[in-house]
Amino acid sequence: MNGKGQPPKSGDKVTIFDVARESGVSYSTVSRVLNGFKYVKESTRQKVLEAADRLGYVANLQARSLAGGRSNIIGVLVPGLDNGYIGEIIRGIDEALRDIGYDLMLYTTHRQEGKESRYVQAIANGLTDGLILIVPLIPTAYLDALRQQRFPYVLIDQSDIEESSSIVDATNEKGAYEATRYLIELGHRRIGHITGLMGLSSAVERLAGYKAALEEAGIPFNPQLVVEGDFWEQSGYEGTQKLLALPQPPTAIFASNDLMAFGAYEAVRTNGLDIPKDISIVGFDDIPQASLVHPKLTTVHQPLDQMGRVAVQILLERIEKDSPPRRVTLAIHLVIRDSCQPLKT
Repeated sequence: MNGKGQPPKSGDKVTIFDVARESGVSYSTVSRVLNGFKYVKESTRQKVLEAADRLGYVANLQARSLAGGRSNIIGVLVPGLDNGYIGEIIRGIDEALRDIGYDLMLYTTHRQEGKESRYVQAIANGLTDGLILIVPLIPTAYLDALRQQRFPYVLIDQSDIEESSSIVDATNEKGAYEATRYLIELGHRRIGHITGLMGLSSAVERLAGYKAALEEAGIPFNPQLVVEGDFWEQSGYEGTQKLLALPQPPTAIFASNDLMAFGAYEAVRTNGLDIPKDISIVGFDDIPQASLVHPKLTTVHQPLDQMGRVAVQILLERIEKDSPPRRVTLAIHLVIRDSCQPLKT
């Protein structure tokens, strides 16, 4: 080695000791990470994997995998961990993998496109037997490469991809339609909508469901009542502040996920208003916290842990039987709790 951050000279073999030196951790820690042991801090795991990637150690891992067969490890790529929606999907994946004797190796991208592509490349070069991608940002940037390598993968909650990919998703448009129609049935006509990140198919589909319910009820679509969020709580807070500042604010808000609905709760209270007395709120996902907030959140239930389990089932079919790609769309339903009430006349 010529120093930290520099690869070995041409012809030198990168060893696990080089990765340990580069990442600043012990040899045994690197070994645990590269062999997929679970009991390693996520920050340490990321540090080791990034060092291995920089040094080109993934090639050695690939050779080891080819020599010894499968690793019995499945990679899972997520945008972050501070999200109950992702946590529930991971729980389903982990339980399904445990049942069949596989381990899970988790990668967090923090919604950085460059990191997402680098991790996918490293994973496909021998770190794992297959890959599950939860709400990926830019799958088109690397899916062709995965297909060319015949590397098994499954996408979760990303539907606007060609048929050559395996996908697990839910009836997003129908769920958003039901949520909006419920508010209309309560007498609301000025219904705000906080979308998710519009580069994601789930956000586009939920906006379409919102529009469809309005159209069916003969309520003109008002673009002022729609603000874009990013599926995180802060954007729900900021979006609600914008909606409440309108000359004619909405009497109800449909947030494209529960986290943004929680942000809406905070914004409503900051403005001295009461839920549901002054404004009704509906979310989407039905993460565990939805039944713990006050008032309990009315929301669209997604079978998140089942999505994770089904993704594992499809991925194993791809790994063990080389089955063709397929798509599974799971049903969702509205869960009525305490955050909505009929419009006062």
